[in-house]
Amino acid sequence: MTNKPSYILGINAYDHDVSACLLKDGRIAYAIEKERITRRKHATGFFQEVVDYVLDAEGITLRDVDLVVRNCYVLPVEDLESRLVYEDVPEFMDLDERDQAKRNPLFLSTAANVVTLSHHMGHAYSAFAACPFDEGAVMIVDGVGSYATDIKEPGQLTEGVNPLARESESYYTFKGSDLTCIRKVWLQPVRGFLSDEFYFMPGLGAMYSRVASYIFSDWNKCGEVMGLAPYGRPNAFPPLVTMKDGELQFPEWDHHLFNKPFSADSDAKWEASPHMQHWQDMAWRMQDDSENILIERARWLRETTGAKNLCLAGGVALNCVANGRIVREAGFENVWVQPAAGDNGIAIGCAYYGHLALQKKPRSHVIDTAYFGKSYPESDVKAALARVDVKLATKSVQSADICAETAKLLSEGHIFGWYQGGCEYGPRALGNRSILADPRKPEAKDIVNKRVKHRQSFRPFAPIVLAERSAEIFEGEEESPFMLLAKNVHPDWKDKVPAIVHVDGTARVQTVREDQNPKMYRLLKEFEKLTGVPVLLNTSFNVRGEPIVETPEDAINCFLRTGLDQHALHDTLLTKTKFHKPMLSAKRTLNEITTMVRRGLADD
Repeated sequence: MTNKPSYILGINAYDHDVSACLLKDGRIAYAIEKERITRRKHATGFFQEVVDYVLDAEGITLRDVDLVVRNCYVLPVEDLESRLVYEDVPEFMDLDERDQAKRNPLFLSTAANVVTLSHHMGHAYSAFAACPFDEGAVMIVDGVGSYATDIKEPGQLTEGVNPLARESESYYTFKGSDLTCIRKVWLQPVRGFLSDEFYFMPGLGAMYSRVASYIFSDWNKCGEVMGLAPYGRPNAFPPLVTMKDGELQFPEWDHHLFNKPFSADSDAKWEASPHMQHWQDMAWRMQDDSENILIERARWLRETTGAKNLCLAGGVALNCVANGRIVREAGFENVWVQPAAGDNGIAIGCAYYGHLALQKKPRSHVIDTAYFGKSYPESDVKAALARVDVKLATKSVQSADICAETAKLLSEGHIFGWYQGGCEYGPRALGNRSILADPRKPEAKDIVNKRVKHRQSFRPFAPIVLAERSAEIFEGEEESPFMLLAKNVHPDWKDKVPAIVHVDGTARVQTVREDQNPKMYRLLKEFEKLTGVPVLLNTSFNVRGEPIVETPEDAINCFLRTGLDQHALHDTLLTKTKFHKPMLSAKRTLNEITTMVRRGLADD
């Protein structure tokens, strides 16, 4: 008689980056973000799709799940759902999802095995529960977390705090499965329009998002601020965040300080704007202020706790430049950032809270890869290739050695779509859903930007490198398997891999060991054999504004409508035929006609 597996389901619900994580006996079986399924970036709303995905992938039903733990930073999930019964909030639940919810036993659930977790506790458990250390410190910094009044877990330092204050920073120590909160920094309530309180909250993550909104008209473009920062002039902009006696201080955000227009409505206008220097200087200032604050916080945590190991999570932990400085300057022996440090990672934290805190199970698993998506069978590849338009527009052949063949074509200058195994969890493409190019060619960055990604020209591309060769090319011995550390490129390598070197001489490095991703490791070895360079340019397999591709069909669609030269889909090599451009043009025309007809019918 075999023991029945124990399943725990973690859910990040309703607001941005809805996601689910399924644990099987304390190990991540599957995890997925809603955006990968719905194809809407940072997808909000009901969680039906992500729950169905992980359960179907494991071949179980909700009846097989022992415990469900969920979070929504806006309100506790049960409170939010009770309001959604009578409030129309389409971004949290549209009409179709209301029909889904009526049939879903998790909606408005009062079951004892369905519980809610506060936001920073979700981040904290995502950070330490599957880290490689037995003990250490945890640092959580993000835009905004739970209200103090909604935090029900014991020991979270809510005594005497304004009930409407919200989490901004949280600091913990851990030993084994035990987590202890030692400090919290709160966002006090602010005045504002009905929906813009976050914009004015006095917190580090909130301020960074405010700058992203000002420069890029989108609070979620913090990565772009980080990429733009090296183009700014040091100290040309007044400080945006300072610290005095451990307390953060912020200038008044008003027209005297910020008197330039918001960003333009197109990249061409934006990059040609006479206000570009203003935006670059502001980005430099915001990034520099953030790095200095985070290093000071990390040093305080090191001195206060004596911990040798540090785990990071929260949206601010996606700032790989700041992470790199924390590694080098904060005094910890080891720093670990889990691959989905933002709110998508809350699903991981919820699941592990159930495993460790509620079920009282020991820690038994270390996250050393992020390939938590399901692998699609070859039958799905064949079905996607069988479409008439795909057959006409592409030529597909089975490769006897896809790694060797891809390496050769990459070395000849071809831009590749690379699709293998299960998708990566989190915002970075880590070698299973990647666009690849030869980093030796300086023009490769501009070619990928113009023909495929359609991003602003200032944004850098990342290197993927053999782990054992990384320290030879990039400064620092530590591995970076999740592309969450920026490192300086050694001077004698800058001219060898110019396409992945940012303007400040850094690169957002991903290291790969053979046991982490055998196929990508072999591809890098084959490329090294041909060129002497164990590095490839690696960016996510998508176009700007869309999520990373999930299915074989998603990948083929992206390949067909971009300037990718080749596509490795499992062991199938796709190239484009002479019919590709006419087919693409005809499809665009058909889509335009369909859209016009639908609008006409709607007007009638």
